[in-house]
Amino acid sequence: MKTPGYKSTKRYKLSSFKFDLPQELTAKYPTDNRDDSRLMVVHRDTGVIEHKMFKDVLDYFGEGDKMIINDTMVFPARLYGYKEKTNAKIEVFLLRELNPTSHLWDVLVDPARKIRVGNKLFFGEGELVAEVIDNTTSRGRTIRFLYDGEPEEFYKTLEELGETPLPREIGREAEESDKERYQTIFAQKKGAVAAPTAGLHFTPQLQKRLQLQGTSFHPITLHLGLGMFRQVEVEDLTKHKMDSENFEVGEETVQAVNEAIDNKKKICAVGTTSLRALESSVSANEHLKPNSGWTDKFIFPPYDFKICNALISNFHYPQSTLLMMNCAFGGYDLVMEAYELAIKEKYRFFSYGDAMLII
Repeated sequence: MKTPGYKSTKRYKLSSFKFDLPQELTAKYPTDNRDDSRLMVVHRDTGVIEHKMFKDVLDYFGEGDKMIINDTMVFPARLYGYKEKTNAKIEVFLLRELNPTSHLWDVLVDPARKIRVGNKLFFGEGELVAEVIDNTTSRGRTIRFLYDGEPEEFYKTLEELGETPLPREIGREAEESDKERYQTIFAQKKGAVAAPTAGLHFTPQLQKRLQLQGTSFHPITLHLGLGMFRQVEVEDLTKHKMDSENFEVGEETVQAVNEAIDNKKKICAVGTTSLRALESSVSANEHLKPNSGWTDKFIFPPYDFKICNALISNFHYPQSTLLMMNCAFGGYDLVMEAYELAIKEKYRFFSYGDAMLII
């Protein structure tokens, strides 16, 4: 292993992030209490790795430190319906609303081969009807919901008919409990089709205890799309294109973060989504600036981070862009060593899994 804190200039390839993950380590359900998940603490300066519980995060933060959380809210994006005439069962996964007035959406469909331009799709007992108006990718379609009522009623119907969009990798159907557990306590702004999973470990009580120690919480918003789960298919990482995701970094968070930079306090990104939003909003003098729009920033090692000096993240899959970002932040050798240890110690992986603090 390289000296702790070593800044590599090596260019890593897709195969650098390959490892064998036993199937049973993918968490199918969350822990009974959010902060009862395990926490691996990885120290970048010394290379020391500690095994803790998530509630022990209290021991690493104090007066003047900042937690940057993602306040996006997951909406029930998975719809099941049927095709006109044939009554064939279909799944429609809502990705992004393109036009609220005309109820135009980008979606993924399954089985894709059966769903063509001009087809009408029915949901529920026919409460919602959509027409396919364009093919965008092999599984992607643009659909228009044929709905004449008030916008509030339309969204309410979507909520009632939709299902919590648990990632397929979890290996089970969504259950009633997932409506609450696949949502962080910080969720405010609807728009994500996947949860910012590092935030799932926080409870209101743990947040309060951190605040009493002087650590404050500040939101960014980044609406996760399915791009974060998309497989990287090129060995040369510079040729991979991330899907764009909508984000916003507001003035209050900017002021808090810049004050922490100037006072040399800890600034902890809660999740890779918070980290991406912050790194997409760096000013010329290496401080944070207000920003909003779309980001397709792809972070992989080597990368020089400007804002955060701590990161909370879940354990991610081999060759995922999320693992690559963790390696960029903590150092490739150290993070890959930590992952090897996580498998040996049977840490739980993926959305409902355990957490890592890189500090």
